[in-house]
Amino acid sequence: MVQKYQSPVRVYKYPFELVMAAYEKRFPTCPEIPVFLGSEILHESRSDDGAIHIIERSCKLNVDAPRLLKKIAGVEYVFFIQKNTVNWKERTLRIEAHNETFANRVVVLETCSYSVHPENEEWTCFEQSASLDIKSFFGFESTVEKIAMKQYTSNIKRGKEVIEHYLKELISQGITFIPRWTPPPVCGQKDEQTPAAGDTAAGTPLDSGALGTTREQTGTDKLDADYIERYLGQLTPMQESCLIRLRQWLQETHKGKIPKDEHILRFLRARDFNIDKAREMLCQSLSWRKQYQVDYILQSWRPPALLDEYYTGGWHYQDKDGRPLYILRLGQMDTKGLVKALGEESLLRHVLSINEEGQKRCEENTNIFGRPITSWTCLVDLEGLNMRHLWRPGVKALLRIIEVVEDNYPETLGRLLIVRAPRVFPVLWTLVSPFINENTRQKFLIYSGNNYQGPGGLVDYVDKDVIPDFLGGDCMCTVPEGGLVPKSLYQTDDESESSDHIRLWTETIYHSANVLRGAPHEIVVEILEGESVITWDFDILKGDVVFSLFHSKRAPETSHKEATLPSTSAAGDNMQLIDKTWVLGVDYSRMESPLVCREGESIQGSHVTRWPGFYILQWKMHGPPPCAATSLPRVDDVLASLQVSSHKCKLIYYYEVLASKDFRSSECISTAAPAASCSQNTCRR
Repeated sequence: MVQKYQSPVRVYKYPFELVMAAYEKRFPTCPEIPVFLGSEILHESRSDDGAIHIIERSCKLNVDAPRLLKKIAGVEYVFFIQKNTVNWKERTLRIEAHNETFANRVVVLETCSYSVHPENEEWTCFEQSASLDIKSFFGFESTVEKIAMKQYTSNIKRGKEVIEHYLKELISQGITFIPRWTPPPVCGQKDEQTPAAGDTAAGTPLDSGALGTTREQTGTDKLDADYIERYLGQLTPMQESCLIRLRQWLQETHKGKIPKDEHILRFLRARDFNIDKAREMLCQSLSWRKQYQVDYILQSWRPPALLDEYYTGGWHYQDKDGRPLYILRLGQMDTKGLVKALGEESLLRHVLSINEEGQKRCEENTNIFGRPITSWTCLVDLEGLNMRHLWRPGVKALLRIIEVVEDNYPETLGRLLIVRAPRVFPVLWTLVSPFINENTRQKFLIYSGNNYQGPGGLVDYVDKDVIPDFLGGDCMCTVPEGGLVPKSLYQTDDESESSDHIRLWTETIYHSANVLRGAPHEIVVEILEGESVITWDFDILKGDVVFSLFHSKRAPETSHKEATLPSTSAAGDNMQLIDKTWVLGVDYSRMESPLVCREGESIQGSHVTRWPGFYILQWKMHGPPPCAATSLPRVDDVLASLQVSSHKCKLIYYYEVLASKDFRSSECISTAAPAASCSQNTCRR
């Protein structure tokens, strides 16, 4: 495999001619670079006008390699051929180098260039690229590759320090200006005087001040080393190289919007700077962002009023490291109510907008604090967390959100502080943690009870005057306190699908159904193995229904039927499966006792199947109890009958079939809240 390196643009705040004088002082030997033992000029030539000067040298290097490897290779030193081409007219130096030793086994190619800064002709830019291809080396290819890359990268930044060392040496000798090249005078033309090398040009003092790094790159659109350090942080030479190469590849091949440098860097960090894996992950994310117009979410997304009131999260100043601080009072949040009232789409979009806002705040804090801030801190308060939060569809939606965030916002979380974790937290953590990247999990700090108070707690990461008042701090926090979402705000599938937002998920957890008198709603589940578990979760939005579970060896025929009431033309999405000719106890049998479900109730339950076949979940309208034949109808019964028949019942439901071995947490989920009453495996709340 060919190893490659590409440097950022490094800027010397000195004119090109002075930098060239410093560069020449590296030869024939350079004590500042211990591995460079000396050099010998093989060839030298100049153009007629003196504008182009070419020098070819043989350079002797003492590579820091194990003695045994040197003995096996049969060499003590390594020789490189270096060709320098200076163009004084264009003010450029091009350096080309390749190895002479073991050239048939190892191919090393290096190209460096010095040129005038595109925006300041008194400054000089330096760039460097190299490649290493080890074809064979006595069976030590991997070892040689590691040694070579370690040797090379350790001397990359050292090269800049050497040039600056000789620049200071020149200045100490009084050499602060070297005249630019001028064409030789034409015969008979008077030669103009130029300042001597040791003179300072009048009116043009040497600018040795700091480079004013700006957020935008120069006209060449190349990364500057000072810019990287200022806005992206300290990177190793190889990390800089990966960033530059991936960014360059995007500029050459990607037709869409090029992401910001800190965004590219996050994907590289997420893949341990494996450029191929980072490129694959980034390209998938860019395609996802384009498909769902995520770049415009901060402009287009407006959270519903319901989220403003019941979503218990919000931004709150920053931590001690300057990272934006996000507070989430998860224990106070009615996750089930939010999912049912808004749907997964709205919650996902809200989470995405939080992540987009977080990246924006990181950029702002980078400018405010004068140092790179590329991630934020999340403070999660679990006070109030209970089994209600382990509601299976809610956990499933949470895992989907985690998956989307992990794939598209890697390395954006700097630290996660979890406080007041209750005893039920390990159950939730067991469900969620396998879906969280290992690098992300290492950033979690979990405190139970009041352990977050005092030394070693929040004060180590967040200033006391920023810690929220509900955690014992001095700062009033405006994050909503949440509460239970009214069931009257729950949404049906019809209502959620009619919204005009772009869907991010192609599937929904809940289905909706209308139940009319004489027209029950039924779904069939085919069970191939006897030991399986059918789970259900439904909410009665309107009217009262009776829920039953049946089993049949025969496959029922699917049919949509009209209601028998003349006042209603059709049952809408009502589905009936049990044929009227079927006889209970003969064609099918009852597996669960009928359960009367009242308007506003939430029902959760499960059934362990004993036989394979077809299981039918049925919801039918609940009517008044039948009267004895000898008694007259009561007024209350007549009124109730009229009231029920005047409207249809509505419900939303979710069901799932699990293998019995995968049903580890069923008991926890089916008791997600205190049960008012239970019928076999079914709980209502």
